[in-house]
Amino acid sequence: MLGRERLELQGPAQLRLMHRAGGVVADMHTALREAIGPGVRTSELDQMARGVLEEAGATSNFLGYHGFPATICVSVNEEIVHGIPGDRVLEPGDLVSVDCGAVVEGRHGDAAFSVLVEGGDDAQRAQDQLLIDATEAALWAGIAAFATADRVGEIGFAIEHLLAEREEDPHHPSFGIVREYTGHGIGSAMHLPPDVVNFASRDRTPRVRPGLCLAIEPMLTAGTEDTAVLGDDWTVVTADGSRAAHVEHSVARHDGGIWVLTAHDGGAAGLAAYGIAPVPVV
Repeated sequence: MLGRERLELQGPAQLRLMHRAGGVVADMHTALREAIGPGVRTSELDQMARGVLEEAGATSNFLGYHGFPATICVSVNEEIVHGIPGDRVLEPGDLVSVDCGAVVEGRHGDAAFSVLVEGGDDAQRAQDQLLIDATEAALWAGIAAFATADRVGEIGFAIEHLLAEREEDPHHPSFGIVREYTGHGIGSAMHLPPDVVNFASRDRTPRVRPGLCLAIEPMLTAGTEDTAVLGDDWTVVTADGSRAAHVEHSVARHDGGIWVLTAHDGGAAGLAAYGIAPVPVV
């Protein structure tokens, strides 16, 4: 069934709009990274993100999505994804994952990052940083695979292969790959086919064609891959209470090559290790 999904392909005009939406998301990330610190309420981050959207003349694709009540998702420590901003105050050493989206003239951008709040226990910080580093490495492995992939499933193979290689190094612990939540197509809607899993799968996945845009988003945990949903019906947490990290970029594969729509440099820094130079959307 996965191989027969009808995929939305973007033409040059649509890609330019997605580039604009992605730039707004990148601006949101920049502002929020600078704002995150001890004593900051997650609701303050949401208000800041709303201000970036308003200044850019963009709208939120999160607010109101199936009833979601905020502009961004803020997930802390054992929360993996879909955390609702509110009165929670960030503490020193918290691991914070922020997911943001924007819409410009009907085209969507979507990206996430994970970061540590300043301070906290040094040993815990070191473990959390390894988790974040592994998740970011998995993201870029997936994006690099997308640059040359024949089928979407090659992204998940690349992510799992990279993590397996890192686990052979005694300095890199084993992490759980969240399987219940995946990346996705993106374009005229935030969530489109196909699903983009973060692990090797035998399913027959769709062919990659110019104009395909994907949101690639690995989520790793320091413990089990099992998840649970809190009583708010949104916040996804690790079943064993271990910490989690979530990173994401929206990426376009076009006639000229690949471009990371939600990175200010098009993904140049992240792809350099793979010898891939992103080609701008024009």
